[in-house]
Formats: sequence, C-alpha cells, structure tokens
Amino acid sequence: MALIHRLLGKAARLVWRVTRPRTIGVRAVLLDANDRIALVRHSYIDGWYLPGGGVKKGEAIVDALHRELVEEVAIEGAVVERVLGVYHSRREGKDDHVMVYVVRAGADTLRSADRLELAEAGWFAPDALPKGTTPATRRRIEEWRSGVTGEGNW
Repeated sequence: MALIHRLLGKAARLVWRVTRPRTIGVRAVLLDANDRIALVRHSYIDGWYLPGGGVKKGEAIVDALHRELVEEVAIEGAVVERVLGVYHSRREGKDDHVMVYVVRAGADTLRSADRLELAEAGWFAPDALPKGTTPATRRRIEEWRSGVTGEGNW
C-alpha cells in the first residue's frame, strides 16, 4: 500500500508542476507536557515532518489544524498557544502558504491514526530529533525554541 501512496504522490506532484495551484496548508509544533515535539513520517514521502496537511475549501485554518491532528496522530482537544508563523513554499510545483501553530496536546498518547498515510508517529525531545527530520521542520522547531515569530520561505 505504501508503494501506491508513493506513486500517487509522484503523480500529484507532476500535476502540480503543470497546473501550479495555490494552496493553503497548516502544520503544528505539537507539544506534550514535557515539551517533546510530535513528528510524523508519511508512507508516501521520505522524512520526518510536523503533523498537518491541507486546508479544504470552505474550512477555517484552525479547524483544519484540529482535523489534521485527529486524522494523523489521534490527538483531540489540543490547545493552540500561538501562531508560530506563516510561510511560503513553491516546492512540489505549488504556490503554497503554510500556517504553523504552536499547540499543546491534552494527552501524551500519540499514535499513527491513519496507517495508510503514516508509517510512524512519535514524541521527540527538541535536541534529539530523529535522523531524516526535514530541514524545514528543523527550522520551525528552532524558531519555536528561540521564541521568534517565523515568516518567509518554508
């Protein structure tokens, strides 16, 4: 099944390079009570990422955040602490704007809610991120650690 997701992802990225859609995404620096950060590894692309995803048409960004946290890591009732920043990405051929929130989880249990989409999910200390954590994810975590508001390119 992971192979199918990888192939579908590659096909989608090809379409995006041609159509260049404008999209809105949301991600979370999701923290537990010990300030560990939730990271996910998808089945269709390499690397560890902050949980999140696309905002659906007609959906509020913060509603998309909560939906994605439930869909990806089975976290309900997370509390938004602040907006970390708004970023622009032209990766994958899209004109993507990504809103990143700092969010506190109400529970310490983290699991891959969608086994087809996610290969793994876990809590990690900010100074002990797993090998393969993407550069953009590392930048967002460093911004959170520094207490700055991020902006600019993803």
